[in-house]
Amino acid sequence: MTFFNYSVPPLRRKQATLDIHDIEGLWLVNWQIGSFRLYSNFYTRIDQAFLVWSLLLIPMFITAQFLPVDWSLQATLWSVLSFIGTIVMMSWSHYWVKRRQVEWLLYLWAALMLVGIILTDLGISFGWGEILLNLCPLWLGLSATGYLCTGLAVRSRTLLITGAVHLLGIYILRFIGEWQFLATGALMAFCLLLLAEFEWDHL
Repeated sequence: MTFFNYSVPPLRRKQATLDIHDIEGLWLVNWQIGSFRLYSNFYTRIDQAFLVWSLLLIPMFITAQFLPVDWSLQATLWSVLSFIGTIVMMSWSHYWVKRRQVEWLLYLWAALMLVGIILTDLGISFGWGEILLNLCPLWLGLSATGYLCTGLAVRSRTLLITGAVHLLGIYILRFIGEWQFLATGALMAFCLLLLAEFEWDHL
């Protein structure tokens, strides 16, 4: 018995056959004009959690990159949104991790998000330069840790690759200069949207 399921590709179009537990809360999207189908897909609860986080990340990093909003105000707003995202993630992903007997992953992700929020808020409140200059690597590193642990727990090549991409992103940041917030937000949001849009290998 191999660790990964090599009979399925790491990433593929979603299959029509769903586990009975994945049907609860399912979102069906079917946009069409007359008989012409523009777009059609479905989103399980865990897909929806990915979508919510991607939608939360976009305004966070775009505001930090382009808008002259006070950093203390940003810290407060983004902390609230991050708490909401974490609660939504834990609620909507509960069945998925419970069936795979990896419920500890929810607490790991919650802890990682909490560490990120606390460090970010402290860095902004007390003007800690070391943290402020490394906010993007901090969040990429925390996300990479979560993806790598999840990938190993559910035997997913896709999530392990996603974690590695986040680590690579930390290295690339040094060459981007002043566009770090935009690049970080784009990378994190793109990975979340990709995971929501396609089916990836797992237990």
